[in-house]
Amino acid sequence: QRLLTGAASAALALAAAGAARRSRCRRPRAAAGADAAEAEAAGPAASGVESTAPASGPLQAFWKFLRPHTIRGTILGSSAMTARAVIDNGVAPDWSLLPLAACGVLSLLCGNGFIVGINQIYDVSIDVINKPFLPVAAKELSVTQAWVLCVAMAVGGTALAYGLFGPLIGSLYIFGLFLGVIYSVPPLRLKRSAVAAALIIATVRGFLLNFGVYYAARAMLRVPFSWSSPTAFMTCFGVVFALVIAVTKDLPDVQGDIEGKVDTFATRYGVERVSLVAAAVLVANYTQCLVWVCGPSRDAFRPLVLVTSQAIMAAMLVRGWLRLRSGKFTQDALKAFYRLIWLVFYSQYLLFPFI
Repeated sequence: QRLLTGAASAALALAAAGAARRSRCRRPRAAAGADAAEAEAAGPAASGVESTAPASGPLQAFWKFLRPHTIRGTILGSSAMTARAVIDNGVAPDWSLLPLAACGVLSLLCGNGFIVGINQIYDVSIDVINKPFLPVAAKELSVTQAWVLCVAMAVGGTALAYGLFGPLIGSLYIFGLFLGVIYSVPPLRLKRSAVAAALIIATVRGFLLNFGVYYAARAMLRVPFSWSSPTAFMTCFGVVFALVIAVTKDLPDVQGDIEGKVDTFATRYGVERVSLVAAAVLVANYTQCLVWVCGPSRDAFRPLVLVTSQAIMAAMLVRGWLRLRSGKFTQDALKAFYRLIWLVFYSQYLLFPFI
Protein backbone atom coordinates (compact mmCIF):
# COMPACT_ATOMS: atom_id res chain seq x y z
CA GLN A 1 0.00 0.00 0.00
CA ARG A 2 2.88 2.35 0.77
CA LEU A 3 4.36 1.51 -2.64
CA LEU A 4 1.07 2.47 -4.34
CA THR A 5 0.95 5.66 -2.33
CA GLY A 6 4.49 6.62 -3.28
CA ALA A 7 3.87 5.75 -6.90
CA ALA A 8 0.79 7.93 -7.08
CA SER A 9 2.60 10.91 -5.60
CA ALA A 10 5.66 10.41 -7.77
CA ALA A 11 3.58 10.06 -10.94
CA LEU A 12 1.81 13.33 -10.30
CA ALA A 13 5.07 15.10 -9.57
CA LEU A 14 6.70 13.73 -12.73
CA ALA A 15 3.71 14.76 -14.84
CA ALA A 16 3.86 18.33 -13.52
CA ALA A 17 7.63 18.49 -13.98
CA GLY A 18 7.34 17.18 -17.54
CA ALA A 19 4.71 19.77 -18.40
CA ALA A 20 6.90 22.55 -16.98
CA ARG A 21 9.95 21.30 -18.86
CA ARG A 22 8.03 21.19 -22.15
CA SER A 23 6.80 24.71 -21.50
CA ARG A 24 10.34 26.01 -20.93
CA CYS A 25 11.64 24.35 -24.07
CA ARG A 26 8.89 25.77 -26.29
CA ARG A 27 10.05 28.61 -28.53
CA PRO A 28 8.32 31.95 -27.91
CA ARG A 29 5.35 32.59 -30.16
CA ALA A 30 2.39 34.92 -30.20
CA ALA A 31 -0.23 33.70 -27.72
CA ALA A 32 -3.00 33.23 -30.27
CA GLY A 33 -0.69 31.41 -32.69
CA ALA A 34 0.49 29.10 -29.93
CA ASP A 35 -3.05 28.21 -28.95
CA ALA A 36 -3.99 27.48 -32.55
CA ALA A 37 -0.92 25.34 -33.24
CA GLU A 38 -1.36 23.33 -30.05
CA ALA A 39 -5.05 22.75 -30.78
CA GLU A 40 -4.25 21.57 -34.31
CA ALA A 41 -1.52 19.22 -33.09
CA ALA A 42 -3.63 17.74 -30.31
CA GLY A 43 -6.69 17.10 -32.45
CA PRO A 44 -10.33 18.21 -32.29
CA ALA A 45 -10.69 17.73 -28.55
CA ALA A 46 -8.01 20.28 -27.84
CA SER A 47 -10.38 23.20 -28.36
CA GLY A 48 -12.17 22.32 -25.12
CA VAL A 49 -13.03 19.40 -22.88
CA GLU A 50 -14.71 17.39 -25.66
CA SER A 51 -14.35 16.60 -29.35
CA THR A 52 -15.71 19.08 -31.86
CA ALA A 53 -15.43 16.63 -34.79
CA PRO A 54 -18.66 15.61 -36.57
CA ALA A 55 -20.12 12.25 -35.53
CA SER A 56 -19.26 9.42 -37.91
CA GLY A 57 -22.48 7.55 -37.12
CA PRO A 58 -25.38 7.10 -34.68
CA LEU A 59 -23.24 5.54 -31.94
CA GLN A 60 -20.74 8.37 -31.96
CA ALA A 61 -23.59 10.90 -31.97
CA PHE A 62 -25.01 9.17 -28.88
CA TRP A 63 -21.58 9.26 -27.24
CA LYS A 64 -21.28 13.00 -27.89
CA PHE A 65 -24.82 13.43 -26.56
CA LEU A 66 -23.64 11.98 -23.22
CA ARG A 67 -20.96 14.73 -22.91
CA PRO A 68 -17.94 12.40 -22.38
CA HIS A 69 -16.03 14.73 -20.03
CA THR A 70 -18.92 14.51 -17.54
CA ILE A 71 -19.06 10.73 -18.01
CA ARG A 72 -15.39 10.44 -17.13
CA GLY A 73 -15.95 12.50 -13.99
CA THR A 74 -18.87 10.30 -12.95
CA ILE A 75 -16.96 7.06 -13.52
CA LEU A 76 -13.87 8.31 -11.68
CA GLY A 77 -15.92 9.71 -8.80
CA SER A 78 -18.03 6.60 -8.29
CA SER A 79 -15.03 4.27 -8.61
CA ALA A 80 -12.98 6.31 -6.13
CA MET A 81 -15.82 6.44 -3.58
CA THR A 82 -16.41 2.70 -3.90
CA ALA A 83 -12.69 2.03 -3.44
CA ARG A 84 -12.70 4.26 -0.37
CA ALA A 85 -15.63 2.35 1.12
CA VAL A 86 -13.74 -0.91 0.63
CA ILE A 87 -10.57 0.53 2.21
CA ASP A 88 -12.53 1.92 5.18
CA ASN A 89 -14.16 -1.47 5.68
CA GLY A 90 -10.73 -3.01 6.24
CA VAL A 91 -11.69 -6.35 4.67
CA ALA A 92 -10.68 -7.77 1.30
CA PRO A 93 -13.39 -7.02 -1.27
CA ASP A 94 -15.92 -9.65 -2.27
CA TRP A 95 -15.43 -9.79 -6.03
CA SER A 96 -18.84 -11.42 -6.50
CA LEU A 97 -20.29 -7.95 -5.82
CA LEU A 98 -18.59 -6.52 -8.91
CA PRO A 99 -21.64 -6.98 -11.22
CA LEU A 100 -23.80 -5.13 -8.67
CA ALA A 101 -21.26 -2.30 -8.53
CA ALA A 102 -21.18 -2.15 -12.34
CA CYS A 103 -24.98 -1.82 -12.42
CA GLY A 104 -24.68 1.01 -9.91
CA VAL A 105 -22.25 2.85 -12.17
CA LEU A 106 -24.59 2.23 -15.11
CA SER A 107 -27.46 3.85 -13.21
CA LEU A 108 -25.25 6.89 -12.51
CA LEU A 109 -24.31 7.14 -16.17
CA CYS A 110 -28.00 7.02 -17.10
CA GLY A 111 -28.73 9.87 -14.70
CA ASN A 112 -25.75 11.83 -16.03
CA GLY A 113 -26.93 11.25 -19.60
CA PHE A 114 -30.48 12.35 -18.80
CA ILE A 115 -29.35 15.62 -17.19
CA VAL A 116 -26.93 16.64 -19.94
CA GLY A 117 -29.32 15.40 -22.61
CA ILE A 118 -32.35 17.39 -21.50
CA ASN A 119 -30.11 20.43 -21.24
CA GLN A 120 -29.16 20.03 -24.90
CA ILE A 121 -32.82 19.79 -25.90
CA TYR A 122 -33.74 23.09 -24.27
CA ASP A 123 -30.43 24.83 -25.04
CA VAL A 124 -30.33 24.08 -28.75
CA SER A 125 -30.71 27.73 -29.81
CA ILE A 126 -27.81 28.75 -27.55
CA ASP A 127 -25.68 25.70 -28.44
CA VAL A 128 -25.88 26.64 -32.14
CA ILE A 129 -23.73 29.64 -31.13
CA ASN A 130 -21.65 28.31 -28.21
CA LYS A 131 -21.36 24.58 -28.94
CA PRO A 132 -22.43 23.90 -32.53
CA PHE A 133 -20.65 20.53 -32.42
CA LEU A 134 -23.17 19.05 -29.94
CA PRO A 135 -25.33 16.45 -31.70
CA VAL A 136 -28.73 18.14 -31.29
CA ALA A 137 -27.39 21.55 -32.34
CA ALA A 138 -25.49 19.91 -35.23
CA LYS A 139 -28.65 17.96 -36.25
CA GLU A 140 -26.82 14.65 -35.82
CA LEU A 141 -29.70 13.73 -33.49
CA SER A 142 -33.24 15.02 -33.85
CA VAL A 143 -35.08 16.48 -30.88
CA THR A 144 -37.41 13.45 -30.94
CA GLN A 145 -34.47 11.05 -30.80
CA ALA A 146 -32.98 13.07 -27.95
CA TRP A 147 -36.24 12.83 -26.00
CA VAL A 148 -36.42 9.06 -26.51
CA LEU A 149 -32.87 8.69 -25.20
CA CYS A 150 -33.55 10.93 -22.19
CA VAL A 151 -36.73 9.10 -21.19
CA ALA A 152 -35.05 5.70 -21.62
CA MET A 153 -32.09 6.75 -19.47
CA ALA A 154 -34.31 8.27 -16.76
CA VAL A 155 -36.53 5.20 -16.52
CA GLY A 156 -33.67 2.70 -16.72
CA GLY A 157 -31.48 4.53 -14.23
CA THR A 158 -34.30 4.97 -11.70
CA ALA A 159 -35.25 1.29 -11.96
CA LEU A 160 -31.64 0.26 -11.30
CA ALA A 161 -31.22 2.67 -8.36
CA TYR A 162 -34.46 1.67 -6.66
CA GLY A 163 -34.27 -2.02 -7.48
CA LEU A 164 -30.66 -2.60 -6.45
CA PHE A 165 -30.00 -0.08 -3.69
CA GLY A 166 -33.32 0.59 -1.98
CA PRO A 167 -35.65 3.54 -1.38
CA LEU A 168 -33.12 6.02 0.06
CA ILE A 169 -30.72 5.81 -2.88
CA GLY A 170 -33.67 5.63 -5.28
CA SER A 171 -35.17 8.80 -3.78
CA LEU A 172 -31.83 10.63 -3.94
CA TYR A 173 -31.53 9.53 -7.56
CA ILE A 174 -34.93 10.95 -8.45
CA PHE A 175 -34.08 14.15 -6.58
CA GLY A 176 -30.96 14.48 -8.73
CA LEU A 177 -33.03 14.03 -11.90
CA PHE A 178 -35.52 16.62 -10.62
CA LEU A 179 -32.70 19.12 -10.10
CA GLY A 180 -31.56 18.43 -13.66
CA VAL A 181 -35.08 19.17 -14.94
CA ILE A 182 -35.58 22.46 -13.09
CA TYR A 183 -32.07 23.49 -14.18
CA SER A 184 -32.94 23.26 -17.88
CA VAL A 185 -36.70 23.14 -18.41
CA PRO A 186 -39.05 26.17 -18.47
CA PRO A 187 -40.81 27.74 -16.70
CA LEU A 188 -38.23 27.51 -13.88
CA ARG A 189 -35.12 26.99 -16.04
CA LEU A 190 -32.89 27.90 -13.11
CA LYS A 191 -29.76 27.92 -15.26
CA ARG A 192 -30.80 31.49 -16.12
CA SER A 193 -29.83 32.40 -12.55
CA ALA A 194 -26.08 32.24 -11.97
CA VAL A 195 -26.43 31.46 -8.25
CA ALA A 196 -29.19 28.85 -8.60
CA ALA A 197 -27.34 27.10 -11.45
CA ALA A 198 -24.12 26.89 -9.43
CA LEU A 199 -25.94 25.52 -6.37
CA ILE A 200 -27.70 22.83 -8.42
CA ILE A 201 -24.49 21.62 -10.04
CA ALA A 202 -22.67 21.63 -6.70
CA THR A 203 -25.49 19.64 -5.09
CA VAL A 204 -25.61 16.99 -7.81
CA ARG A 205 -21.92 16.54 -8.58
CA GLY A 206 -20.47 17.59 -5.24
CA PHE A 207 -22.81 16.08 -2.66
CA LEU A 208 -25.28 13.59 -4.17
CA LEU A 209 -22.63 11.73 -6.17
CA ASN A 210 -20.14 11.41 -3.31
CA PHE A 211 -22.61 10.71 -0.51
CA GLY A 212 -24.87 8.48 -2.60
CA VAL A 213 -22.09 6.27 -3.93
CA TYR A 214 -20.37 5.95 -0.55
CA TYR A 215 -23.65 5.09 1.17
CA ALA A 216 -24.58 2.55 -1.51
CA ALA A 217 -21.11 0.99 -1.43
CA ARG A 218 -21.24 0.48 2.34
CA ALA A 219 -24.74 -0.95 2.06
CA MET A 220 -23.49 -3.31 -0.65
CA LEU A 221 -20.69 -4.42 1.71
CA ARG A 222 -23.33 -4.94 4.44
CA VAL A 223 -21.73 -2.52 6.89
CA PRO A 224 -23.58 0.35 8.62
CA PHE A 225 -23.09 3.81 7.18
CA SER A 226 -20.68 6.20 8.83
CA TRP A 227 -18.57 9.03 7.46
CA SER A 228 -14.83 8.51 7.36
CA SER A 229 -12.63 11.60 7.57
CA PRO A 230 -11.18 11.13 4.05
CA THR A 231 -14.69 10.80 2.62
CA ALA A 232 -15.86 13.91 4.47
CA PHE A 233 -12.81 15.76 3.14
CA MET A 234 -13.50 14.64 -0.43
CA THR A 235 -17.18 15.58 -0.21
CA CYS A 236 -16.37 19.09 1.07
CA PHE A 237 -13.69 19.41 -1.60
CA GLY A 238 -16.07 18.15 -4.30
CA VAL A 239 -18.84 20.59 -3.40
CA VAL A 240 -16.50 23.59 -3.68
CA PHE A 241 -14.93 22.26 -6.86
CA ALA A 242 -18.34 21.63 -8.44
CA LEU A 243 -19.33 25.21 -7.63
CA VAL A 244 -16.25 26.44 -9.50
CA ILE A 245 -16.96 24.13 -12.45
CA ALA A 246 -20.50 25.49 -12.54
CA VAL A 247 -19.11 29.02 -12.85
CA THR A 248 -16.16 28.40 -15.18
CA LYS A 249 -18.12 26.31 -17.68
CA ASP A 250 -19.66 29.57 -18.88
CA LEU A 251 -16.36 31.35 -19.53
CA PRO A 252 -16.12 30.40 -23.24
CA ASP A 253 -19.89 30.84 -23.76
CA VAL A 254 -20.37 34.53 -23.03
CA GLN A 255 -21.55 35.49 -26.53
CA GLY A 256 -24.29 32.87 -26.74
CA ASP A 257 -25.37 33.43 -23.14
CA ILE A 258 -25.81 37.17 -23.77
CA GLU A 259 -27.88 36.48 -26.89
CA GLY A 260 -29.90 33.83 -25.07
CA LYS A 261 -30.42 36.12 -22.06
CA VAL A 262 -28.79 33.61 -19.71
CA ASP A 263 -27.41 35.28 -16.58
CA THR A 264 -23.98 33.93 -15.64
CA PHE A 265 -21.14 35.27 -13.56
CA ALA A 266 -19.08 35.55 -16.74
CA THR A 267 -21.69 37.78 -18.43
CA ARG A 268 -22.04 39.88 -15.26
CA TYR A 269 -18.43 40.45 -14.26
CA GLY A 270 -16.34 39.47 -17.27
CA VAL A 271 -14.12 36.48 -17.93
CA GLU A 272 -10.96 37.97 -16.41
CA ARG A 273 -12.44 38.60 -12.97
CA VAL A 274 -14.40 35.34 -12.89
CA SER A 275 -11.43 33.20 -13.93
CA LEU A 276 -9.19 34.87 -11.33
CA VAL A 277 -11.69 34.35 -8.51
CA ALA A 278 -12.27 30.75 -9.64
CA ALA A 279 -8.54 30.01 -9.56
CA ALA A 280 -8.20 31.64 -6.13
CA VAL A 281 -11.14 29.63 -4.73
CA LEU A 282 -9.68 26.38 -6.04
CA VAL A 283 -6.26 27.14 -4.55
CA ALA A 284 -7.97 27.85 -1.21
CA ASN A 285 -9.88 24.59 -1.63
CA TYR A 286 -6.59 22.73 -1.94
CA THR A 287 -5.17 24.40 1.16
CA GLN A 288 -8.05 23.05 3.28
CA CYS A 289 -6.10 19.78 3.39
CA LEU A 290 -3.89 21.43 6.03
CA VAL A 291 -6.90 21.70 8.36
CA TRP A 292 -7.56 17.98 8.00
CA VAL A 293 -3.97 16.76 8.39
CA CYS A 294 -3.33 19.03 11.37
CA GLY A 295 -6.67 18.48 13.07
CA PRO A 296 -8.07 15.70 15.28
CA SER A 297 -8.61 13.38 12.29
CA ARG A 298 -4.97 13.56 11.09
CA ASP A 299 -4.36 9.85 11.74
CA ALA A 300 -6.89 8.99 9.01
CA PHE A 301 -4.72 10.60 6.31
CA ARG A 302 -1.31 10.16 4.73
CA PRO A 303 -0.08 13.74 5.12
CA LEU A 304 2.87 13.50 2.74
CA VAL A 305 0.74 12.24 -0.15
CA LEU A 306 -2.18 14.56 0.54
CA VAL A 307 -0.25 17.81 1.07
CA THR A 308 2.22 17.16 -1.78
CA SER A 309 -0.49 16.30 -4.30
CA GLN A 310 -2.63 19.30 -3.34
CA ALA A 311 0.34 21.64 -3.61
CA ILE A 312 1.21 20.34 -7.07
CA MET A 313 -2.33 20.69 -8.38
CA ALA A 314 -2.72 24.16 -6.87
CA ALA A 315 0.53 25.18 -8.61
CA MET A 316 -0.81 23.78 -11.89
CA LEU A 317 -3.92 25.94 -11.55
CA VAL A 318 -1.90 29.08 -10.80
CA ARG A 319 0.29 28.38 -13.83
CA GLY A 320 -2.85 27.74 -15.89
CA TRP A 321 -4.36 31.10 -14.97
CA LEU A 322 -1.10 32.90 -15.77
CA ARG A 323 -1.13 31.23 -19.19
CA LEU A 324 -4.74 32.34 -19.60
CA ARG A 325 -3.77 35.93 -18.83
CA SER A 326 -0.80 35.82 -21.20
CA GLY A 327 -3.18 34.45 -23.85
CA LYS A 328 -5.32 37.62 -23.45
CA PHE A 329 -8.38 35.60 -22.38
CA THR A 330 -9.10 34.48 -25.92
CA GLN A 331 -11.66 31.76 -26.64
CA ASP A 332 -8.96 29.11 -27.05
CA ALA A 333 -7.20 30.20 -23.87
CA LEU A 334 -10.45 30.07 -21.89
CA LYS A 335 -11.20 26.59 -23.17
CA ALA A 336 -7.70 25.44 -22.24
CA PHE A 337 -8.17 26.83 -18.72
CA TYR A 338 -11.52 25.06 -18.36
CA ARG A 339 -9.93 21.85 -19.63
CA LEU A 340 -7.21 22.17 -16.97
CA ILE A 341 -9.85 22.52 -14.25
CA TRP A 342 -11.42 19.21 -15.31
CA LEU A 343 -7.96 17.60 -15.47
CA VAL A 344 -7.11 18.42 -11.86
CA PHE A 345 -10.65 17.40 -10.85
CA TYR A 346 -10.09 13.96 -12.39
CA SER A 347 -6.68 13.77 -10.71
CA GLN A 348 -8.19 14.39 -7.28
CA TYR A 349 -10.44 11.36 -7.63
CA LEU A 350 -7.58 9.23 -8.93
CA LEU A 351 -5.55 10.10 -5.84
CA PHE A 352 -8.43 9.82 -3.38
CA PRO A 353 -7.99 6.13 -2.44
CA PHE A 354 -4.33 6.80 -1.58
CA ILE A 355 -4.66 9.84 0.70
